[in-house]
Amino acid sequence: MSRIFSGIQPTGNLHLGNYLGAIRNWVRMQDAHECIFSVVDLHAITVAQDPATLRRGIHEMTAALIAAGLDPERCVLFPQSRVRVHAELAWVLMCTARVGWLNRMTQFKEKSGKDREGASVGLYTYPVLQAADILAYKATHVPVGEDQKQHLELARDIAIKFNNDMGVELFPPPEPVIEGPATRVMSLRDGSSKMSKSDPSDQSRINLTDDADTIAAKVKRAKTDPDALPSEAAGLAGRPEAANLVNLMAALTDRSIADVLAEFGGKGFGAFKPALAEVMVTRLAPITSRFNELKNDDVAIEAICARGAERARAIAEPVLAEVHRAVGFVA
Repeated sequence: MSRIFSGIQPTGNLHLGNYLGAIRNWVRMQDAHECIFSVVDLHAITVAQDPATLRRGIHEMTAALIAAGLDPERCVLFPQSRVRVHAELAWVLMCTARVGWLNRMTQFKEKSGKDREGASVGLYTYPVLQAADILAYKATHVPVGEDQKQHLELARDIAIKFNNDMGVELFPPPEPVIEGPATRVMSLRDGSSKMSKSDPSDQSRINLTDDADTIAAKVKRAKTDPDALPSEAAGLAGRPEAANLVNLMAALTDRSIADVLAEFGGKGFGAFKPALAEVMVTRLAPITSRFNELKNDDVAIEAICARGAERARAIAEPVLAEVHRAVGFVA
């Protein structure tokens, strides 16, 4: 059985892109693999955070993941900061990683923008913390989106270099898992941009907390073009907004794009959008309802976080002990 690790930051509500691109696949993996999932709050503080907002975000993200289908009895679910191995192993791996490797990481350039000199050191080195997140559990596979593949390659490079430098076979180089029909869900306002919780327009995304009326309104206003839907997938070329909505319908109904177009080809968006909105509401309503129950149950969420962290430490601390021996901290 493969060991899976993945994480998500506790910043903002989960949206449809998170669910279809990652969380739904995590839920499906629970029974086929040993799964370790973390709310990565250490990563969150690479940029400024209000402490009270961060605490609430950790709580609500945990609740949202459970509402979306993660079962704390079938996977390990915990806040990253409660397992100190992540931070300690990150330091050891920073001494393994090379500056040239980090200089090639495109996400730092994108996230730091024009104020690169004013960015935190954590923002620059967080790909090494990501490597520590994975390697602390000797994870064999990591579900990633296209935008994170470069960081997983870095984790592989670090694992291989550490093993070679220390003359051990301690870390398995992790493999990427990219699957599902909607691994990249695009904005409802711009089919060339990824759906994101950082987009200033709430109309660009479907939040998992949106009610039925809000979902219907957002889908109705979603950017499209004046042409009818094609009968074949090739007809979506050059039509990013149309392709995105068709992709969403396919993903939400577990059908192929070809099957969706077989039903809706030749029809306009006036017919397609209400059908898509209905499917979204049907799929998301149970998640929203469960989240609203959980987010107010502080005792239950705290118990889940504490138990998950305990289980995570039981896996990660022996790995760190191996690292200490390999490096020479202890005999």
